[in-house]
Amino acid sequence: MDLDAFVAAHQREWSRLEELVAKRRLTGAEADEILDSYQRVATHLSVVRSTNPDPSLVGYLSMLLARARSRSAGTRSVSWGDVGRFFAVTYPAALYRLRWWWLATLLVNVVLAFALGWYFLQHPSWETSMAAPEQIRQLVENDFEGYYSEYAATSFALRVWTNNFWIALLCIALGVLGLPVVFILLQNVLNVAIMGAIMWRHGRGALFFGLILPHGLLELTSVFVAAGVGMRLFWAWVEPGPRTRAQALAEEGRTTIAVGAGLVVTLLLCGVIEAFVTPSPLPTFARVGIGVLAELAFFAYVFTLGRWAVQRGETGDLAEAERGYSAPVAG
Repeated sequence: MDLDAFVAAHQREWSRLEELVAKRRLTGAEADEILDSYQRVATHLSVVRSTNPDPSLVGYLSMLLARARSRSAGTRSVSWGDVGRFFAVTYPAALYRLRWWWLATLLVNVVLAFALGWYFLQHPSWETSMAAPEQIRQLVENDFEGYYSEYAATSFALRVWTNNFWIALLCIALGVLGLPVVFILLQNVLNVAIMGAIMWRHGRGALFFGLILPHGLLELTSVFVAAGVGMRLFWAWVEPGPRTRAQALAEEGRTTIAVGAGLVVTLLLCGVIEAFVTPSPLPTFARVGIGVLAELAFFAYVFTLGRWAVQRGETGDLAEAERGYSAPVAG
């Protein structure tokens, strides 16, 4: 096939389709014309691919067809139904499909935190190298407990939510690089282990767990979820499987963004618990019980709604109309 002659014969039709998809408003006749032109240009693309697959022409026609298909499908606004579907289907499906990544992250970090805490307890010399005895005493007797009631509850909830979401966002955004996520998790585990060891050594272990567990169970789980899906994004380009690396990154990236959007609400709940339940005068068993219930509710959410959604074929990715249509390829 003479490619130049083919382009000359059909250039006007392609230009007309470009003109139609660029218009802000279409008449009924123009909408019908887009559909007709779409079918003809799809045939042109198939011919080019099978006879003379010039990369620039294939790319141009593919992009033109993708724009035409998106335009012909129309636009849609977000409704409360979309929000409900996200939290009933998309978010839990993504969490369930990626469960082994964040459950493994959770398990490794919990084991490491207790191992480091035990090590610090067995080696008391590290404590004196970190701070003076007066500072340690002030931390144990006042500062640790006082932190949770230092600010007004509403303001504190917002501060906690912002800080926790920032950590989760870093895990997601830097997930494609892999190592930064490991560094963030290690910092988090060290902070918890060091604080726990200090409190336990000075006879305040019950206070430590009584203040950490109400909000910390769900809060740390949320961070481990963010880190786990971030590491899955890293693995998508290391080992994409049958997909190209670009396809793997795009698909897993959209799912990762969906998880991040869901964690906004999950971490907001953690902030509310930390601000209103952790420092409350409720008995320790009641405060810890609220934290356990929140954690169990999260796991029930993932392993019921998420499992049901995955069984129906959901992956946690966006619907085709939301993620953009793929350009057709020759059969």
